[in-house]
Amino acid sequence: MAGFGTRCVHAGTIRDRERKGINSPIYTSTSFEFIDRDEPIYPRYLNTPNEEAVSTKIAALEETESALVLSSGMAAISSTLFTFLGKNDHIAFQKGLYGGTSNFILQELRKFGIEYTIADSQETEDLEKAIRPNTRLVFIESPSNPLLNITDIRSVAEMASAKGILTVMDNTFASPVNQQPVLLGIDIVIHSATKYLSGHSDICAGAVAANADLIRQIRSTALNFGGSLNGITLYLLERSLKTLDVRVRRINETAGRLAESLSGHNGIKQVNYPGLPGHPGYETACRQMSGFGGMLSFEVKGIDCLTYQKNLKLIRPSVSLGGVESIVSSPAHTSHRHLGKEGRKKEGIPENLIRMSVGVEDAVDLMADLDQAFA
Repeated sequence: MAGFGTRCVHAGTIRDRERKGINSPIYTSTSFEFIDRDEPIYPRYLNTPNEEAVSTKIAALEETESALVLSSGMAAISSTLFTFLGKNDHIAFQKGLYGGTSNFILQELRKFGIEYTIADSQETEDLEKAIRPNTRLVFIESPSNPLLNITDIRSVAEMASAKGILTVMDNTFASPVNQQPVLLGIDIVIHSATKYLSGHSDICAGAVAANADLIRQIRSTALNFGGSLNGITLYLLERSLKTLDVRVRRINETAGRLAESLSGHNGIKQVNYPGLPGHPGYETACRQMSGFGGMLSFEVKGIDCLTYQKNLKLIRPSVSLGGVESIVSSPAHTSHRHLGKEGRKKEGIPENLIRMSVGVEDAVDLMADLDQAFA
């Protein structure tokens, strides 16, 4: 198998036979000829040339047999869960999930008679306690959003596999550069491709990677939900994936330097970053991650978190993450606002917590901006 960086650039590329262009051609058609084809090509069927090109690349990066690209990370999550869950089925979630996932759980699952349990932590023992006789899926996320908690992926995968339960993992924060969950035993890997896979804060997409049979089943559900993308957006995602390796490795390095610097700052109460030796998940992260990622969070003291963010000059307060530019956000006002104050307290998310997505800027400039905002 070719190296990871080589796969980023070349896997899935459509060869331009007519004009010999280096990049995959962009297929803008929503109508394709159907005669002499086993299945018609149609965007909602998730089988256009650009869809297949990007799916092939993502599967190569996650080292799975197959993949799908959908219109958002939540489209990937909802399509996956509704594929394998029905009335009276049960799913076990770890504690500390992305706010959009948590909101989906609370707002949608019971409408369809789907039972769920949110474990007391991300530890394998607590997830095992959450399992019932009718449990069909176990869902985890590592590192978690926004506290950067680490789940022992292999341990959870082995526990669920022994019980005949499928495992689903959100790998958005790590990206396949830093972590490949299938190699640790996970069955289905999900990404908000809006984040690191895209990396330029200009498209919204999601991805699911797994073996061919599981993807076939998920695709059957997804085409009914209609979460497809057009050829131009798919091409932009393919373009971005070519630089995924170099972007994320640069971001890893800068984030590590910032986390270390912030952990000794007088204005910071707590820094959450799995690459810090004092992080409770550090040893597990060292075993299962090749890099610690570009996400960190910290709790400011002596200043309101919104005031602090307004004081920043280079780093912009903004939603989302994973772009080449560094941004910060307040989970209490953005990703986890739907949980309410009590819900955030239960999840251990302080009101003054700031989540930072580190970009590719020079570390010294980012640190200077973070420092001056306290003045």
